[in-house]
Amino acid sequence: MPHYHKMGTIPHKRHTQFRKPNGQLYSEQLFSTEGFSNDYSLLYHCHPPTQIVRTEPQYSVAPEIAEEKMLSHRSFEGFKVPPADDFLESRIPVLVNNDCHIVLAAPRKSMETYFYKNADADEVIFVHEGKGVLKTMYGEIDFGYGDYLVIPRGTIYQLHFASEENRLLIVESFSPVRYPKRYMSKFGQLLEHSPFCERDIRPPHRLATHDEVGDFLVRAKKKGMMYGLHYGTHPFDVVGWDGCCYPFAFSIHDFEPITGRVHQPPPVHQTFEAHNFVICSFVPRLYDYHPDAIPAPYNHSNIDSDEVLYYVDGDFMSRKHVTRGMITLHPAGIPHGPHPGAVEKSIGAKETKELAVMIDTFHPLQLTKAALDIENQGYVMSWAE
Repeated sequence: MPHYHKMGTIPHKRHTQFRKPNGQLYSEQLFSTEGFSNDYSLLYHCHPPTQIVRTEPQYSVAPEIAEEKMLSHRSFEGFKVPPADDFLESRIPVLVNNDCHIVLAAPRKSMETYFYKNADADEVIFVHEGKGVLKTMYGEIDFGYGDYLVIPRGTIYQLHFASEENRLLIVESFSPVRYPKRYMSKFGQLLEHSPFCERDIRPPHRLATHDEVGDFLVRAKKKGMMYGLHYGTHPFDVVGWDGCCYPFAFSIHDFEPITGRVHQPPPVHQTFEAHNFVICSFVPRLYDYHPDAIPAPYNHSNIDSDEVLYYVDGDFMSRKHVTRGMITLHPAGIPHGPHPGAVEKSIGAKETKELAVMIDTFHPLQLTKAALDIENQGYVMSWAE
């Protein structure tokens, strides 16, 4: 999905001899999330990236499902997920289906003693609070408040945080995460009517080559199990790479809103898409400018999708009692819309300062036990207030 990028030192031709100063060969690796039939990158390692020296017993990290089927509006207090020192232990799945997992995390500590690889899913990590550095075999990406970190499945990475106050929204996608097709040219460029462009995409910008031998633990998740794989060489021993499959950052603050004379539907906020779900960004914007416009969203029925809204910051005129990190789930099958009084209150408003991430899934979501622990009871009745 990203445009072509290269870093470090690479040979003139792919799949040809590329030697170290001492005459030994570098080890070439093709990296793709869809076999040999789609975007890929070629990485050149100091050592073969295959040298497993020992393994640890696997353990389950599969989400515990509390409700498989339901037809009720729900609301959850995301910031009630308790912080944890370890990044992986802090990850709490709250809403899941076979296409994606929606996860909350509040890690206190950086990943110093191990590396992580999600072998099943692309990850989109939205940074609500905190800042730091994403370190990968492709190089490093600085991140901060409002950044989406898009990490292709199979990427080995570490997150290094600048402080202990961190809040993350993580979407695990079991299909590749891409830009919306309607914003792409047939040659892969983001078109002029897209709400963002290649200049807004931040690829890795520091390639630190670690030519080291030793014992390096990579925790890898596959099919709901966590595996401990010890490698004899450092995973970030890459001297150069090029291609179109790599992690990148995109800030929600660089999303340019599309507005109109009357209220625009949610697809104008779309930022990413995958198989059977989309991710949208709601950002500060001017309201509709028709003289009789109603800025509040109209009531609508979710017939084909579950709608999840993660509230980041700002004022939300369509909802009452909104808190930072709140999640609302409006499932397919019943209509929803502004809370009582919100429509009249919105008339005449000129702009909104809201900031939110929306995830629309085209198959129903299931609630985990962890979601029930942070639920706002009675939310479904809040339209009767």
